[in-house]
This record gives sequence, C-alpha cells and structure tokens, in this order.
Amino acid sequence: MFDISGKNAIVTGASRGLGSVLAFGLGKAGVNLALVSRTIPTDLIQELQELNVRVVAYSFDFSNPSRIPELVEKIYQDFEQIDILVNNAGAQRRSDSVDFSEEDWDYVINVNQKSVFLMCREVGRHMVKARHGKIINMASLLSFQGGYRVPAYAASKGAVMQFSKSLANEWAKFNVNVNCIAPGYMLTEMNTALVNDPIRSEQILVRIPAGRWGHPEDLIGTALFLASPASDYIHGITLPVDGGWLGR
Repeated sequence: MFDISGKNAIVTGASRGLGSVLAFGLGKAGVNLALVSRTIPTDLIQELQELNVRVVAYSFDFSNPSRIPELVEKIYQDFEQIDILVNNAGAQRRSDSVDFSEEDWDYVINVNQKSVFLMCREVGRHMVKARHGKIINMASLLSFQGGYRVPAYAASKGAVMQFSKSLANEWAKFNVNVNCIAPGYMLTEMNTALVNDPIRSEQILVRIPAGRWGHPEDLIGTALFLASPASDYIHGITLPVDGGWLGR
C-alpha cells in the first residue's frame, strides 16, 4: 500500500530546504526524480544516484512562470510518465504592508501561486488522460492564518489551498489526487530571519506544543503517504505538519 518504488516524480524547489529533503526521501523510497530549481543541486544529485534511482535536473526560475508549459513538455519527453508532482518552490518577502512594493507582491504571487497552478494544470492534463496521479502542493500555516508582515505570502498560500480543493473536485473521478501539506515553523533558510530574532523566535516556540521548531525531515512521512496508494481516497485536504501549532 505504501510502495512507490519505480514511480516518477517532479519536485520543484529541489536545490535546498524542504525541497531537497523531500526529494531525498522520495529517492530513498525508490522514486525516479525530475528536480526543478534555479540552481542545479549537484550534491543532492550525487546522493540520489547512489540510491540507484534515475535523476534529471532542470534549471528553471519560477518567477517567470510563462515558460512552464515548455518545462513540463521537456520533462515528459525525458520521463514519458509522471506519477507524482510535488510543488515545493516558494518565495518570501517581509515588509510592513504600508510599504510592501508591487514588485515584491508580483514576485511572491508568481512563484508561490501562479507557477503552482500552472504546474498543476500542465502535469494534470497528462495525469487526467492517464487516469492516475498524485499532486502534493506545499501550503502553509498561513493558508489558515494571516501571518505578520507577509501579505503576499499569506495570500498566495491561501490561494494554493483553495485551488487545490477545486482541482481535487474536478480530478478525483480520474483517480488524480490533489492535496496539500502545510508545514509549521521549520528550520529552513526562508525562516532564518525569524530564527535569529530572539523575541519573535521565542513567541513562536512557546506556542508549539511539541516544544521545538520543525525539521524538514518531519515532512517526509507525510509526503510519502500522500504520494502512495495508501492515500487513494483522500482528495482536497491540507494536512498540517506543525507540532500542534494550529490545535493550540
């Protein structure tokens, strides 16, 4: 039920942080990988190749999502079939909302929202035709909450959760599962500013029932579950992996 060995997956934002860890977790499960990121993750590729899975890397900047159809076409030429899509690529800009620039707004929305939808659309066409597929979109705690000084990020992650439900409603009858993971506060490069702010970091930590910030590895089990046949009857959910943050 949990066996996904031999499947083919796309992981975006795979060069660092959550993406590299999720890619490695899928690789350990025997999944062949199309890694998409701005920079080629050479160290990760070497580690994955040692697991005897096929790995192909694609350099792509999701702040320019208009080229996504070309990207997906190239991946399908190389892999013929994609069974799993993990939309992990993301961006963040922090500023007081009265000073939040239109440029920063557009950048975050393009990377976090528009590119995720377009990846779903382009890969989803193939999955619907094949009547098989697993799409895992990376949502956030800010899909549920408003956050602080991150209006574009909150808007984009709320949108990801909502359009994932919409796609799930359309594609469930084709055996295509569309679900989200909502990571809690994770020790990643994106959150460096929060971790290094002693006041804000302590405010966050005291609210987490698990008593610690999350590690990227905490997401692997959830991703493997949503990528496997064990989740075949799960459509349109957003599963928090947050140490209990939302339940407090």
